[in-house]
Amino acid sequence: MLQQTQVDTVIPYFKRFMLSFPDVATLANASQNEVLSHWSGLGYYARARNLHKAAQVIISQFGGELPADQADLESLSGIGRSTAGAILSLAFKQRAVILDGNVKRVLARYHAIDGWPGHTQVAKTLWELAEQHTPDERSESYTQAIMDLGATLCTRSKPDCDLCPMHQHCQARKLSDLGNASPQDWPGKKPKKTKPSKTSVFLILENSRQEILLLHRPQSGIWGGLWSFPELENDSDIATAIAKQHQLKLNSQQYWPPLKHQFTHFELNITPIHCQIEHLPGIKEIATGSALWYKIDQIPPGGMPTPVMKLLAQYQENLNLRGTPNDTHG
Repeated sequence: MLQQTQVDTVIPYFKRFMLSFPDVATLANASQNEVLSHWSGLGYYARARNLHKAAQVIISQFGGELPADQADLESLSGIGRSTAGAILSLAFKQRAVILDGNVKRVLARYHAIDGWPGHTQVAKTLWELAEQHTPDERSESYTQAIMDLGATLCTRSKPDCDLCPMHQHCQARKLSDLGNASPQDWPGKKPKKTKPSKTSVFLILENSRQEILLLHRPQSGIWGGLWSFPELENDSDIATAIAKQHQLKLNSQQYWPPLKHQFTHFELNITPIHCQIEHLPGIKEIATGSALWYKIDQIPPGGMPTPVMKLLAQYQENLNLRGTPNDTHG
C-alpha cells in the first residue's frame, strides 16, 4: 500500500483492510471484488491482486503458513528478491539480503556508485555490495537499520550527513567536502523519457431509474478486475456505439470537464460524457457477471479506479442538485 503513497493516506486503508482480512485464510477465501474494493483509490491494483493470489497459494501449497525459504517466497505473486529477503530477515531472523529503494541510495552514496540503479550492471554491483555488508549475526538488526538510515537521514533530497553514523567513510560525503559533488548526485537519476499521452472517452450511461452502467474490466491490462464505465476511443458516434455494444438508445448527452490521470508509464486524458439512455425495444436488460446497473446509494460491487470514483461523486452531486424523483424501480 505504501508504494508511492503517503503514510497518512495509507493508514485508514490499512486499518480497514486488516479489519476485513485479519488473517491469510480470510484473505484467501475472499472474492477478488472484496479485496479490490478495499484498495480503491490507492492505485497499483496489481499489488492487491498479487496479495490475494499469494494468500491463496499459501493456503493451498504451504498449509496456511508463510514459507521461510527464499525460493518459496519468490514463487508467491508480487514477492521479488528484495521483499523475500526482508521477510526472511525481519520475520524469520535468517541472514538474507535486501535492496529496496532506501538501501540502494545508502549503498550508492557510501561507495559513490555511478549510474541509475535500474541499469543491469549498476543493480548487479549494488546487490554484490548488499551481500558483502549483510552480517552473519543479527542480520535482522542490520536490515532494519539500513532501511531506517535511508528513510530518515540519507534521504533523497536533503540528506543529514552530519548526523549520519557512516559519514566518516562515505565516499559521497568525502567528494562533497572536496567540492567535487554533492551526496544528492547519487544514486544516478533515471533517464528522462517523454511520458506518452493516451485518450479515452468515458460514458456515464444513466437509465430512467437513475442507474449507471458499470463494466467489469478484464484481469489483464490497466485497472484489471476493477469496475469502470464503458469506453470509446472517440466521441464521433456514441449513439451507434452504445446501440451496437450495449443495445441501448441514446436520448441525450452532456460533456463533463475532462480529467487527467497519471500512470507510471503514460498519461490518460479522459473525456467524460453523461448520457441519458433507454433500452432498445425487445432487448433484455443486462444481467451478467461482467456488467451491471449501479445505483449510486448502493454498496459498490468491487474496486473502482480513482477517475471512476471521482466521476460517480460528480454524478451524485449533479443528482442532488437536480433533485431525485421517487424511485420507480419495482
